[in-house]
Amino acid sequence: MLDRILGGLFGVAIGDALGATTEFMSQKEIEKEHGIVDDIIGGGCWDVLPGETTDDTAMTIAVAKGIITNRNNPIDDMGKEFLKWKNTDPKDIGITIRVVFDRFNGNWFEAAKSAHDYLDGKSAGNGSLMRCLPIALAYPKLDKIEELTIAHSKMTHYDDLASEACVIYNRIAYRVLNNEDLKSSILDEIKNTRYEKNAASKPDCPPDGFVVNSMKWVLYWLLNSDTFEEVIIGATNMGGDSDTIAAIAGGLKGLEVGYEKLPNHFKDKLLDKAKLNELAHQLHEIREQETLNT
Repeated sequence: MLDRILGGLFGVAIGDALGATTEFMSQKEIEKEHGIVDDIIGGGCWDVLPGETTDDTAMTIAVAKGIITNRNNPIDDMGKEFLKWKNTDPKDIGITIRVVFDRFNGNWFEAAKSAHDYLDGKSAGNGSLMRCLPIALAYPKLDKIEELTIAHSKMTHYDDLASEACVIYNRIAYRVLNNEDLKSSILDEIKNTRYEKNAASKPDCPPDGFVVNSMKWVLYWLLNSDTFEEVIIGATNMGGDSDTIAAIAGGLKGLEVGYEKLPNHFKDKLLDKAKLNELAHQLHEIREQETLNT
């Protein structure tokens, strides 16, 4: 279990670090400048250092810290961690989350609704999907996972499309953590949802920040790739919101293969590897405590 939890957290961060190089580029621009990006080299629109991660990993860490601080009711503490991160003046904050921060006055859910209205109803970004995995890592009971997954998404993303994708994602994670096959877990969880039709076919939408489009690309790479490397390298070289899509897909694939089977040359380059290792152990401890209490 600890190996899987480590694999999930490191999978998110590796996808983020790899994809940061190509974020907002087109596939043709990537081919012209890099040929193919298959290693963590940094650069990109945020001029990241090799092994540096972006908001995807930072907010995933914030969710994990909120759970560790108060596992019984972590939402407020997640919010405190979001604000701590914002106050570090990060290079990259997503549009929806930035607007929520601007409107936050003590109540996350009111701020999310205000941001939704300000954005003309367009609050279905992928910013809650990219950070939701620690909830599935920490809690063994599916009803608790679903409850917190929805609430954590609604803190910043008012649109139900965002929380819907997060729930499907964490239900898949729940299955994998219970030793089910990743691809069959995906197919089971997307039955009778907007993601069922042609899930294994290349999506006819851009790999952008709209949560439905991001989820379709995540599912495509997971259903059509056998190895962790294939998943994150494929997502990285499509461009668009490549770091986020690679991070989201990398989380589930990392969960499946486990930490020990992740490539060392990726793991060793991460600048946050010590922090990720510490958080994984703490989430594992919470999971064990939660299991004893069920």
